[in-house]
Amino acid sequence: MLEKTTRMNYLFDFYHSLLTPKQSNYMSLYYLDDFSLGEIAEEYEISRQAVYDNIKRTEVMLEEYEEKLQLFQKFQERTKIFQKMKETLQSETDSKNELFSMLERLEKLD
Repeated sequence: MLEKTTRMNYLFDFYHSLLTPKQSNYMSLYYLDDFSLGEIAEEYEISRQAVYDNIKRTEVMLEEYEEKLQLFQKFQERTKIFQKMKETLQSETDSKNELFSMLERLEKLD
C-alpha cells in the first residue's frame, strides 16, 4: 500500500495540472493530507462511494498520463544516473569516460 501511495503522490506531482479542480482536491486530500473517504465525503457533502469512484477514475487517468508521457519514469532514471555519478565521483577509481557516458544518457532522456 505504501508503494502505491508513493507512486500516486509522484504521479499527482507530475500531472496535477491536467486534472480538474475537483479531482485535484480529492487526490490531494486523500493522498497528501491522508483524509479518509468518509472525511472527504463529509467535507464535500457527497457520498463516500462518489469520492471513491472519483479517486479510482483519477488514479487510472494518472497512470494513463504516465504511460503516454513517462515523466515519472524519466525522473526515476535521472535519479539513478545522478546517484551513480555521485558514487563514481567519490570513488578512487572514477573514470571520465564513465561519467561522460552517464551524461550522454541524461541528455537522451529528454
